[in-house]
Amino acid sequence: MEILSVEEPQIAVRRSQYPEDNRAEFLLVGRSNVGKSSFINCLIERKNFAKTSSKPGKTQTLNFYQVNKSFYLVDVPGYGYASVAKDTQKKFGMMIEEYLKTRENLKHVFLLVDYRHKPTEDDVLMYEFLKYYNLNITIVATKYDKITKNGRIKQDKLIRETLKLEDNQLFIPFSTITKKGREDILNIISSYI
Repeated sequence: MEILSVEEPQIAVRRSQYPEDNRAEFLLVGRSNVGKSSFINCLIERKNFAKTSSKPGKTQTLNFYQVNKSFYLVDVPGYGYASVAKDTQKKFGMMIEEYLKTRENLKHVFLLVDYRHKPTEDDVLMYEFLKYYNLNITIVATKYDKITKNGRIKQDKLIRETLKLEDNQLFIPFSTITKKGREDILNIISSYI
């Protein structure tokens, strides 16, 4: 898939603000600082289009990035960042849940986890939460290039076991540096549009 156009995100905090053009949507979820903005920038081949920050917890809305005038990448607030107030975290959770429960345009969810570490309790809870809604889910392990070849078998096993992935569950190692996994993600998106 060639990325020909990307538009500034349409921002929403409630259902009435979602795009109304019925294009396919692909949800990106993950812990704060897992690299969602870098993931988006790598997919769309634009530097700093999705704003990256050294301070986690920057995304506080649903951001709908329209790509090729044919689909949306939907970025949501990251979870698990301790300095975000509890009531704010709760609002984020309700905002995401409303989207998951009501959005028929949602075709696939990409759950981003950090390849360098064991998936957190929050990652496991999010995966269970997504499965509860019978969504199509792909696990994307970011920062793949940060682990040596020797450590990768161990990390693959650790991620699969921690999330209790079934053998047929898709798991894509991803690197914004080498672009490993980019084509796999775009192929999944292409299969829906």
